[in-house]
Amino acid sequence: MPVLDLADPAAVDRYSAFVRSHPHRSVTQDLRWGIVKDEWGQEAVYVEEDGRIVAAMTLLVRRLPGGFSVLYAPRGPLVDWNDKDLVLRILAEAQPLVERHRAVMTRFDPEVLFDEGLDAWMRSQPGWRVKNVGADKDDLVQPRFTMVVRLQDEDGRQLSEDELLAKYDGKTRNKVRSGRRKGVTTREATEMADLVTFHEIYRHMAQRNGITARELPYFHRMRRAFEDRMHVVLAEHEGDVLAASVTVDYWGKLYYLYAGSNDIRRSTGPNQVMNHDIMVRGLATGAESYDMGGVFELSETDGLYLFKRGFCKGDGGATEYVGEVDVVHRPALYRLLASAVPRVQRGRRELAGRLSRARTALAARRARPPEVAGDGGRARVLTEDRTADQAGSR
Repeated sequence: MPVLDLADPAAVDRYSAFVRSHPHRSVTQDLRWGIVKDEWGQEAVYVEEDGRIVAAMTLLVRRLPGGFSVLYAPRGPLVDWNDKDLVLRILAEAQPLVERHRAVMTRFDPEVLFDEGLDAWMRSQPGWRVKNVGADKDDLVQPRFTMVVRLQDEDGRQLSEDELLAKYDGKTRNKVRSGRRKGVTTREATEMADLVTFHEIYRHMAQRNGITARELPYFHRMRRAFEDRMHVVLAEHEGDVLAASVTVDYWGKLYYLYAGSNDIRRSTGPNQVMNHDIMVRGLATGAESYDMGGVFELSETDGLYLFKRGFCKGDGGATEYVGEVDVVHRPALYRLLASAVPRVQRGRRELAGRLSRARTALAARRARPPEVAGDGGRARVLTEDRTADQAGSR
Protein backbone atom coordinates (compact mmCIF):
# COMPACT_ATOMS: atom_id res chain seq x y z
CA MET A 1 0.00 0.00 0.00
CA PRO A 2 1.42 3.43 -0.93
CA VAL A 3 -0.16 5.02 2.17
CA LEU A 4 1.87 3.84 5.15
CA ASP A 5 0.00 1.84 7.78
CA LEU A 6 1.18 3.61 10.93
CA ALA A 7 -0.23 0.76 13.03
CA ASP A 8 2.09 -1.81 11.38
CA PRO A 9 5.45 -1.83 13.28
CA ALA A 10 7.30 -3.69 10.52
CA ALA A 11 6.08 -1.27 7.84
CA VAL A 12 6.96 1.72 10.03
CA ASP A 13 10.47 0.36 10.68
CA ARG A 14 11.05 -0.22 6.97
CA TYR A 15 9.81 3.26 6.10
CA SER A 16 11.88 4.87 8.87
CA ALA A 17 15.05 3.10 7.72
CA PHE A 18 14.60 4.61 4.25
CA VAL A 19 13.96 8.10 5.62
CA ARG A 20 17.01 8.04 7.91
CA SER A 21 19.38 6.91 5.16
CA HIS A 22 18.19 9.23 2.38
CA PRO A 23 20.64 11.91 1.13
CA HIS A 24 17.98 14.61 1.68
CA ARG A 25 16.92 13.22 5.06
CA SER A 26 15.66 15.70 7.62
CA VAL A 27 14.61 15.47 11.23
CA THR A 28 11.21 16.88 10.28
CA GLN A 29 10.55 14.06 7.80
CA ASP A 30 11.02 11.46 10.50
CA LEU A 31 7.80 9.89 11.75
CA ARG A 32 8.86 10.69 15.30
CA TRP A 33 8.58 14.40 14.52
CA GLY A 34 4.87 13.78 14.86
CA ILE A 35 5.41 13.20 18.60
CA VAL A 36 6.87 16.70 18.85
CA LYS A 37 4.11 18.26 16.73
CA ASP A 38 1.33 16.55 18.63
CA GLU A 39 -1.21 19.25 17.72
CA TRP A 40 -1.05 18.02 14.10
CA GLY A 41 -2.17 14.71 12.63
CA GLN A 42 0.32 12.61 10.68
CA GLU A 43 0.35 10.48 7.53
CA ALA A 44 3.01 9.06 5.23
CA VAL A 45 3.20 7.79 1.65
CA TYR A 46 5.89 6.07 -0.38
CA VAL A 47 6.77 4.67 -3.80
CA GLU A 48 8.08 1.12 -4.09
CA GLU A 49 10.02 -0.45 -6.96
CA ASP A 50 11.27 -4.05 -7.08
CA GLY A 51 10.43 -4.56 -3.42
CA ARG A 52 12.24 -1.51 -2.10
CA ILE A 53 11.18 2.02 -1.21
CA VAL A 54 12.53 4.64 -3.61
CA ALA A 55 10.65 7.76 -2.45
CA ALA A 56 8.83 8.80 0.71
CA MET A 57 6.88 11.73 2.10
CA THR A 58 5.86 12.26 5.73
CA LEU A 59 2.93 14.65 6.07
CA LEU A 60 1.60 16.67 8.95
CA VAL A 61 -2.15 17.28 8.88
CA ARG A 62 -3.45 20.62 10.19
CA ARG A 63 -7.19 20.69 10.75
CA LEU A 64 -9.12 23.74 9.56
CA PRO A 65 -12.68 24.88 10.31
CA GLY A 66 -15.41 23.23 8.28
CA GLY A 67 -13.73 19.84 8.16
CA PHE A 68 -10.96 20.93 5.79
CA SER A 69 -7.21 20.58 6.32
CA VAL A 70 -3.73 21.48 5.12
CA LEU A 71 -1.18 18.77 4.36
CA TYR A 72 2.44 19.77 4.97
CA ALA A 73 5.60 17.77 4.23
CA PRO A 74 8.31 19.70 6.12
CA ARG A 75 11.58 19.31 4.20
CA GLY A 76 9.99 16.64 2.04
CA PRO A 77 9.40 14.74 -0.08
CA LEU A 78 12.49 12.51 0.02
CA VAL A 79 13.00 11.70 -3.64
CA ASP A 80 15.57 12.00 -6.42
CA TRP A 81 14.67 15.43 -7.76
CA ASN A 82 16.44 14.67 -11.03
CA ASP A 83 13.72 12.08 -11.69
CA LYS A 84 10.73 14.32 -12.34
CA ASP A 85 8.40 11.37 -12.97
CA LEU A 86 9.24 9.99 -9.53
CA VAL A 87 8.56 13.39 -7.96
CA LEU A 88 5.09 13.41 -9.53
CA ARG A 89 4.51 9.80 -8.48
CA ILE A 90 5.21 10.41 -4.79
CA LEU A 91 2.87 13.40 -4.80
CA ALA A 92 0.20 11.36 -6.61
CA GLU A 93 0.40 8.72 -3.85
CA ALA A 94 -0.91 11.35 -1.44
CA GLN A 95 -4.13 11.84 -3.42
CA PRO A 96 -6.14 9.46 -1.20
CA LEU A 97 -5.07 11.59 1.79
CA VAL A 98 -6.08 14.78 -0.03
CA GLU A 99 -9.56 13.33 -0.38
CA ARG A 100 -9.71 11.78 3.09
CA HIS A 101 -8.70 14.98 4.85
CA ARG A 102 -10.41 17.37 2.42
CA ALA A 103 -7.09 19.13 1.95
CA VAL A 104 -7.03 22.69 0.67
CA MET A 105 -3.41 22.26 -0.36
CA THR A 106 -0.32 20.10 0.02
CA ARG A 107 2.76 22.11 0.96
CA PHE A 108 6.36 20.91 0.69
CA ASP A 109 9.79 22.54 0.97
CA PRO A 110 12.53 19.98 0.21
CA GLU A 111 16.10 20.25 1.37
CA VAL A 112 17.23 20.55 -2.26
CA LEU A 113 19.50 23.28 -3.63
CA PHE A 114 17.94 26.04 -5.70
CA ASP A 115 18.34 25.43 -9.41
CA GLU A 116 16.87 27.57 -12.17
CA GLY A 117 15.93 24.53 -14.23
CA LEU A 118 14.16 22.85 -11.33
CA ASP A 119 12.47 26.12 -10.44
CA ALA A 120 11.18 26.53 -13.99
CA TRP A 121 9.88 22.95 -14.04
CA MET A 122 8.04 23.40 -10.75
CA ARG A 123 6.46 26.64 -11.97
CA SER A 124 5.23 24.83 -15.08
CA GLN A 125 3.21 22.30 -13.06
CA PRO A 126 -0.54 22.99 -13.05
CA GLY A 127 -1.88 24.03 -9.66
CA TRP A 128 1.56 24.57 -8.11
CA ARG A 129 2.34 27.87 -6.44
CA VAL A 130 6.12 28.24 -6.05
CA LYS A 131 7.54 30.61 -3.43
CA ASN A 132 11.24 31.38 -3.45
CA VAL A 133 12.91 34.36 -5.15
CA GLY A 134 11.07 37.52 -4.22
CA ALA A 135 8.75 35.87 -1.71
CA ASP A 136 7.85 37.89 1.37
CA LYS A 137 8.73 36.25 4.69
CA ASP A 138 5.07 36.36 5.70
CA ASP A 139 4.31 34.06 2.77
CA LEU A 140 6.82 31.43 3.92
CA VAL A 141 6.81 28.79 6.65
CA GLN A 142 10.57 28.31 6.56
CA PRO A 143 13.26 30.90 5.78
CA ARG A 144 14.56 30.85 2.19
CA PHE A 145 18.19 30.50 3.21
CA THR A 146 19.73 27.99 5.60
CA MET A 147 23.12 28.33 7.27
CA VAL A 148 24.95 25.00 7.03
CA VAL A 149 28.52 24.14 8.03
CA ARG A 150 29.98 21.10 6.27
CA LEU A 151 31.93 18.92 8.70
CA GLN A 152 33.44 16.74 5.97
CA ASP A 153 35.37 17.58 2.84
CA GLU A 154 34.22 16.73 -0.68
CA ASP A 155 35.66 13.21 -0.37
CA GLY A 156 33.76 12.51 2.84
CA ARG A 157 36.81 12.86 5.08
CA GLN A 158 36.10 14.24 8.53
CA LEU A 159 37.61 17.69 9.15
CA SER A 160 40.03 18.34 11.99
CA GLU A 161 39.21 21.01 14.56
CA ASP A 162 41.81 23.31 13.01
CA GLU A 163 40.24 22.86 9.57
CA LEU A 164 36.85 23.64 11.07
CA LEU A 165 38.16 26.81 12.71
CA ALA A 166 39.69 27.87 9.40
CA LYS A 167 36.20 27.93 7.88
CA TYR A 168 35.01 30.68 10.22
CA ASP A 169 35.50 34.35 9.57
CA GLY A 170 38.19 36.06 11.63
CA LYS A 171 35.83 37.62 14.17
CA THR A 172 34.08 34.34 14.94
CA ARG A 173 37.36 32.43 15.17
CA ASN A 174 38.74 35.03 17.59
CA LYS A 175 35.53 34.89 19.66
CA VAL A 176 35.87 31.13 20.04
CA ARG A 177 39.50 31.31 21.06
CA SER A 178 39.13 34.30 23.38
CA GLY A 179 36.03 32.78 24.97
CA ARG A 180 37.96 29.65 25.82
CA ARG A 181 40.85 31.70 27.21
CA LYS A 182 38.41 33.62 29.39
CA GLY A 183 37.16 30.36 30.85
CA VAL A 184 33.93 29.67 28.94
CA THR A 185 33.24 25.94 28.97
CA THR A 186 30.41 23.79 27.67
CA ARG A 187 28.87 20.58 28.87
CA GLU A 188 26.22 18.25 27.60
CA ALA A 189 23.38 18.37 30.09
CA THR A 190 21.63 15.15 31.05
CA GLU A 191 19.46 16.02 34.04
CA MET A 192 15.85 17.18 33.82
CA ALA A 193 16.85 20.30 35.77
CA ASP A 194 19.26 21.16 32.95
CA LEU A 195 16.42 21.12 30.43
CA VAL A 196 14.52 23.50 32.71
CA THR A 197 17.61 25.75 32.83
CA PHE A 198 17.79 25.73 29.04
CA HIS A 199 14.13 26.66 28.79
CA GLU A 200 14.46 29.56 31.23
CA ILE A 201 17.33 31.01 29.19
CA TYR A 202 15.61 30.34 25.87
CA ARG A 203 12.39 31.99 27.10
CA HIS A 204 14.37 34.99 28.40
CA MET A 205 15.92 35.39 24.96
CA ALA A 206 12.52 35.19 23.27
CA GLN A 207 11.07 37.87 25.54
CA ARG A 208 14.08 40.10 24.99
CA ASN A 209 13.86 39.80 21.21
CA GLY A 210 10.07 39.95 20.98
CA ILE A 211 9.54 36.48 19.51
CA THR A 212 7.31 33.57 20.51
CA ALA A 213 8.84 30.80 22.63
CA ARG A 214 7.91 27.12 22.79
CA GLU A 215 6.62 25.88 26.13
CA LEU A 216 8.60 23.37 28.19
CA PRO A 217 6.36 20.35 27.32
CA TYR A 218 7.38 20.80 23.67
CA PHE A 219 10.97 19.91 24.64
CA HIS A 220 9.84 17.01 26.80
CA ARG A 221 8.12 15.61 23.70
CA MET A 222 11.28 16.16 21.66
CA ARG A 223 13.25 14.21 24.28
CA ARG A 224 10.71 11.40 24.13
CA ALA A 225 10.83 11.37 20.32
CA PHE A 226 14.60 11.39 19.80
CA GLU A 227 15.91 10.17 23.16
CA ASP A 228 19.72 10.26 23.25
CA ARG A 229 19.92 11.92 19.83
CA MET A 230 18.59 15.11 21.38
CA HIS A 231 21.33 17.07 23.13
CA VAL A 232 21.06 19.95 25.58
CA VAL A 233 24.32 21.91 25.80
CA LEU A 234 25.04 24.60 28.39
CA ALA A 235 27.79 27.22 28.11
CA GLU A 236 29.14 28.22 31.53
CA HIS A 237 31.52 30.76 32.99
CA GLU A 238 32.55 31.09 36.63
CA GLY A 239 29.61 29.01 37.79
CA ASP A 240 26.97 30.83 35.72
CA VAL A 241 25.11 29.39 32.74
CA LEU A 242 25.40 32.02 30.00
CA ALA A 243 23.86 30.23 27.01
CA ALA A 244 22.04 27.01 26.22
CA SER A 245 20.89 25.09 23.16
CA VAL A 246 18.97 22.05 21.94
CA THR A 247 20.31 20.05 19.01
CA VAL A 248 19.33 16.77 17.39
CA ASP A 249 21.84 14.45 15.74
CA TYR A 250 19.73 13.08 12.93
CA TRP A 251 21.91 10.21 11.76
CA GLY A 252 24.86 12.40 10.82
CA LYS A 253 23.03 15.68 10.24
CA LEU A 254 23.25 17.94 13.29
CA TYR A 255 20.33 20.34 13.70
CA TYR A 256 20.77 23.40 15.93
CA LEU A 257 17.08 23.79 16.68
CA TYR A 258 16.65 26.13 19.66
CA ALA A 259 19.01 28.30 21.66
CA GLY A 260 19.23 31.31 23.92
CA SER A 261 21.50 33.35 26.15
CA ASN A 262 20.95 35.64 29.08
CA ASP A 263 22.48 39.08 29.68
CA ILE A 264 25.37 37.86 31.82
CA ARG A 265 28.89 38.47 30.43
CA ARG A 266 27.87 38.22 26.79
CA SER A 267 31.23 39.69 25.78
CA THR A 268 32.90 36.38 26.72
CA GLY A 269 31.43 34.84 23.54
CA PRO A 270 29.37 31.98 25.01
CA ASN A 271 27.31 31.53 21.84
CA GLN A 272 30.42 31.20 19.67
CA VAL A 273 32.11 28.75 22.04
CA MET A 274 28.90 26.72 22.39
CA ASN A 275 28.33 26.34 18.65
CA HIS A 276 31.97 25.49 18.01
CA ASP A 277 32.02 22.85 20.74
CA ILE A 278 28.84 21.24 19.40
CA MET A 279 30.49 20.94 15.99
CA VAL A 280 33.67 19.52 17.53
CA ARG A 281 31.56 16.82 19.18
CA GLY A 282 30.01 16.23 15.75
CA LEU A 283 33.45 15.74 14.23
CA ALA A 284 34.14 13.05 16.82
CA THR A 285 30.93 11.17 16.00
CA GLY A 286 31.28 11.35 12.21
CA ALA A 287 28.63 14.00 11.55
CA GLU A 288 28.56 15.33 8.00
CA SER A 289 26.94 18.74 8.55
CA TYR A 290 25.72 21.25 11.12
CA ASP A 291 22.48 23.02 10.24
CA MET A 292 22.25 26.31 12.14
CA GLY A 293 18.77 27.08 10.88
CA GLY A 294 17.49 29.68 8.50
CA VAL A 295 17.42 33.37 7.74
CA PHE A 296 14.84 35.13 5.59
CA GLU A 297 17.26 37.55 3.96
CA LEU A 298 20.98 38.09 3.58
CA SER A 299 21.11 41.51 5.22
CA GLU A 300 24.18 43.17 6.68
CA THR A 301 21.86 44.75 9.27
CA ASP A 302 20.50 41.40 10.48
CA GLY A 303 22.44 40.31 13.57
CA LEU A 304 21.18 36.73 13.33
CA TYR A 305 22.42 36.38 9.76
CA LEU A 306 25.80 37.94 10.58
CA PHE A 307 26.26 35.64 13.58
CA LYS A 308 25.54 32.49 11.58
CA ARG A 309 27.51 33.65 8.55
CA GLY A 310 30.58 33.86 10.75
CA PHE A 311 30.58 30.07 11.01
CA CYS A 312 29.56 29.39 7.40
CA LYS A 313 32.08 31.57 5.56
CA GLY A 314 34.11 28.59 4.35
CA ASP A 315 30.98 27.01 2.88
CA GLY A 316 30.01 30.09 0.91
CA GLY A 317 27.70 31.59 3.50
CA ALA A 318 24.01 30.85 3.11
CA THR A 319 22.70 27.69 1.46
CA GLU A 320 19.71 28.46 -0.80
CA TYR A 321 17.12 25.72 -1.13
CA VAL A 322 14.55 25.52 -3.91
CA GLY A 323 11.84 27.05 -1.73
CA GLU A 324 8.26 26.29 -0.84
CA VAL A 325 5.57 24.82 -3.06
CA ASP A 326 1.82 24.75 -2.48
CA VAL A 327 -0.04 22.21 -4.58
CA VAL A 328 -3.51 23.74 -4.62
CA HIS A 329 -6.49 21.37 -4.41
CA ARG A 330 -9.32 23.83 -3.61
CA PRO A 331 -8.52 27.18 -5.27
CA ALA A 332 -11.22 29.32 -3.64
CA LEU A 333 -10.37 28.17 -0.11
CA TYR A 334 -6.67 28.43 -0.89
CA ARG A 335 -7.03 32.09 -1.89
CA LEU A 336 -8.85 32.77 1.36
CA LEU A 337 -6.17 30.97 3.37
CA ALA A 338 -3.31 32.63 1.49
CA SER A 339 -4.68 36.08 2.30
CA ALA A 340 -5.34 35.31 5.96
CA VAL A 341 -2.08 33.62 6.98
CA PRO A 342 0.25 36.61 6.42
CA ARG A 343 -2.06 38.81 8.50
CA VAL A 344 -2.04 36.27 11.32
CA GLN A 345 1.76 35.97 11.21
CA ARG A 346 2.23 39.73 11.30
CA GLY A 347 -0.26 39.98 14.17
CA ARG A 348 1.61 37.36 16.18
CA ARG A 349 4.92 39.15 15.69
CA GLU A 350 3.42 42.49 16.66
CA LEU A 351 1.83 40.97 19.77
CA ALA A 352 5.10 39.30 20.78
CA GLY A 353 6.90 42.61 20.28
CA ARG A 354 4.40 44.52 22.41
CA LEU A 355 4.62 41.93 25.19
CA SER A 356 8.41 42.07 25.08
CA ARG A 357 8.45 45.86 25.31
CA ALA A 358 5.94 45.77 28.17
CA ARG A 359 8.05 43.26 30.12
CA THR A 360 11.18 45.32 29.51
CA ALA A 361 9.47 48.49 30.73
CA LEU A 362 8.13 46.72 33.82
CA ALA A 363 11.56 45.27 34.62
CA ALA A 364 13.14 48.71 34.22
CA ARG A 365 10.67 50.25 36.66
CA ARG A 366 11.33 47.54 39.20
CA ALA A 367 15.09 47.58 38.86
CA ARG A 368 17.27 49.51 41.25
CA PRO A 369 19.73 52.07 39.85
CA PRO A 370 23.00 50.41 38.68
CA GLU A 371 25.09 52.27 41.28
CA VAL A 372 22.95 50.73 44.02
CA ALA A 373 22.44 47.27 42.57
CA GLY A 374 26.02 46.15 43.16
CA ASP A 375 25.73 43.37 40.59
CA GLY A 376 29.25 43.62 39.26
CA GLY A 377 28.02 44.86 35.88
CA ARG A 378 25.68 41.95 35.20
CA ALA A 379 22.71 44.22 34.59
CA ARG A 380 24.29 45.80 31.54
CA VAL A 381 22.42 45.34 28.30
CA LEU A 382 24.99 44.50 25.65
CA THR A 383 24.00 44.85 22.03
CA GLU A 384 26.77 42.69 20.57
CA ASP A 385 25.38 39.46 19.09
CA ARG A 386 21.92 40.46 20.33
CA THR A 387 20.24 37.99 18.01
CA ALA A 388 22.89 35.28 18.19
CA ASP A 389 20.62 33.17 20.38
CA GLN A 390 17.95 32.26 17.86
CA ALA A 391 18.33 29.00 16.03
CA GLY A 392 16.27 27.67 13.15
CA SER A 393 12.60 28.06 12.47
CA ARG A 394 10.92 24.66 12.25
